[in-house]
Amino acid sequence: MESERISSEEAYEKVKSGKCTLVCAYEDEQKCKVMALEGAISLGEFKQRLPSLSRDQVIVFYCA
Repeated sequence: MESERISSEEAYEKVKSGKCTLVCAYEDEQKCKVMALEGAISLGEFKQRLPSLSRDQVIVFYCA
């Protein structure tokens, strides 16, 4: 499957409606805490949850 870029507004709507998982893509947990958007999980937390996510789950990665 190919990656798709979406606008921040579209990402916000998907997160708000529960249609996607929002991931702060910084490896550094401290930087992720500073840059975290509402509803986002850290990359470390994403890696822990990965085995339990369905294959059709939409995942939005971001870094600012």
